[in-house]
Amino acid sequence: MKVLSLFDGISCGMLALQRAGIPVECYDAFEIDKYAVTVSKRNFPVIVHHGNVYDGDFTKFQGYDLLLGGSPCTYWSIAKKDREVDCNGEGFRLFKEYVRALEESGCKYFLYENNYSVHQRIKDEITRVLGVEPIMINSALVSAQNRKRCYWTNIPNVVQPEDKGILLADILENGMSWQDKSYCMTASYDGAVIYNTLERKQRTMVAVPVGAAQRGRYVDGEKTEQHIEVREDGKSNCLTTVQKDSLVCAPVRIGHYGKGGQGQRIYSVVGKSVTLSANGGGQGAKTGLYKIDLPDGDYVIRKLTPVEAERLQTLPDNYTAGISNTQRYKCIGNGWTVDVIAHILGGLHND
Repeated sequence: MKVLSLFDGISCGMLALQRAGIPVECYDAFEIDKYAVTVSKRNFPVIVHHGNVYDGDFTKFQGYDLLLGGSPCTYWSIAKKDREVDCNGEGFRLFKEYVRALEESGCKYFLYENNYSVHQRIKDEITRVLGVEPIMINSALVSAQNRKRCYWTNIPNVVQPEDKGILLADILENGMSWQDKSYCMTASYDGAVIYNTLERKQRTMVAVPVGAAQRGRYVDGEKTEQHIEVREDGKSNCLTTVQKDSLVCAPVRIGHYGKGGQGQRIYSVVGKSVTLSANGGGQGAKTGLYKIDLPDGDYVIRKLTPVEAERLQTLPDNYTAGISNTQRYKCIGNGWTVDVIAHILGGLHND
């Protein structure tokens, strides 16, 4: 199969074709993010890269079989303040480049993807132009991530994938989760802090239990005061108090190790907590109580690792290795959930 891919990113389309068992004769990609291209070239040296879609002469690809693409949702996403809600902005101009590629190349099959939160007026116009209704698939069916996306395609016999029952806990390298599924992985994930997860319901973080103890220490040789003492090396110990299955509780910053950076702050989950103390510190004192299904104990609340983020998108471990972690998160968040795309492309076997 000859494949043309616009807004190719880290070439999730190529990986999906392999997983779907579809032989690829050639794969030509348009992408301008140099870090994404670096990842693509490391994994698939055979891909031919062409740069910016605005500069593309797509008549060169006449006779190709499949056009893939998902133009950047940055302009349309509900997460963006003052997002575009009609067909006059940069977001729709990028979509029209996809349409131009489809018309000039004459590809027999096409698959176009974008965010489920795109304004209905824009989705209706995409539907009118492409001539097919969108299929909404949540990546949660094939991964540990909630990620609703719309897919417009003329590939036949596309149905909802079966639920694989994959939970966030299944993809962690270490630590514990208090959610069954991760929030949607986005390009800005590298900036995750605990406030995002607890109050804004975005940028999932997880808990790593650490060794800590509450001990009485003499003060001035007369009385004792209770102190939380934590390990200085950040290593995990057993949980320190009674185990419970499901708690209504709050993480309270109680100390730190090292220099006390974001990943070195210690939070306590206490099942009997009903309020946060004013000196709880961190984001805790500002955000109130949240349901967190963890045993009582002391935790470091950390970001997902790049490998865990890759697993959310059903990428192979270390698929994005070779660039900085910041760029890895960005590339992963901008990518596709590979197993969803492979499921859709599997319909090509039936035609």
